[in-house]
Amino acid sequence: MNAPSDEIATVETTAPASGPRHPVQELAQNALRNLANWSLTIAQAPPGKFLWPPVPAIAASVVTLFVVVVSMFMLDSAATDWALQLPQRVRNAFEEITNFGLSGWFLFPFGFALLGLAAVISPAMPRFAQAVLTALAARFGFLFLAIAVPGLFVTIVKRLIGRARPSVGSHDDPFAYMPFVWRPEYASMPSGHATTAVAAAIAIGAIWPRTRWVMWLYALTIMLSRVVVIAHHPSDVIAGALVGAAGAFLVRRWFAARRLLFRARDLRADPGPSLRQIRAAFREVVLG
Repeated sequence: MNAPSDEIATVETTAPASGPRHPVQELAQNALRNLANWSLTIAQAPPGKFLWPPVPAIAASVVTLFVVVVSMFMLDSAATDWALQLPQRVRNAFEEITNFGLSGWFLFPFGFALLGLAAVISPAMPRFAQAVLTALAARFGFLFLAIAVPGLFVTIVKRLIGRARPSVGSHDDPFAYMPFVWRPEYASMPSGHATTAVAAAIAIGAIWPRTRWVMWLYALTIMLSRVVVIAHHPSDVIAGALVGAAGAFLVRRWFAARRLLFRARDLRADPGPSLRQIRAAFREVVLG
């Protein structure tokens, strides 16, 4: 079987000469060493051409911003009135659905998987197992960053903008702002749920293209839910979708610039390890 080729820098190929260590201590040292090496690999400055998005992406962003502005004037208030007229059972259902737009549904499993792989990958295991597990770590690292980076950006920016949510006050005012207050009721734009959902749809779809239709159905449902539960205006949701798409796209280009996971020329994902290879690699880890 051929080992995957898209590897992040791994630990040293020779184990240090030292006495026996406690298994927990060894796992912790592996994790710290691998995470440090991977971080240095990803943090390297890319070629200048990768710092600027292509013209179609810039044009799409400008058009989306125009739609956001138009929505503020023509759609936001009407959308809130529409949501208020929906049957309560419909709104209750969307109250449950919207919780699946929280970033923790993605960041916790991806983060734990990345930490677990960093802990078990060691210079003592066969090179085949190192290559397979490192290829998996690269994928989980990309998924984590592609969702976390735009999510962190939105968490800060929405509180600086200070737009009031539709439920604030006695009536919905799409132009009510209170910048820099850092209060949840004035953190409406952009929508964090929409950012997470769209970033996840793009990131997961980039690695596993067959999942795209499912992920986009998920993203659109989450975006709709934020309007139905009167947590956001449509313009907030559209702005959040723009940030999520742009953030995931830029992280993808960042990885491609280092020839990690994606081809630099077209951003297509490189083939990953097969299930048979993954099972074989974990079998070697378990059996030592």
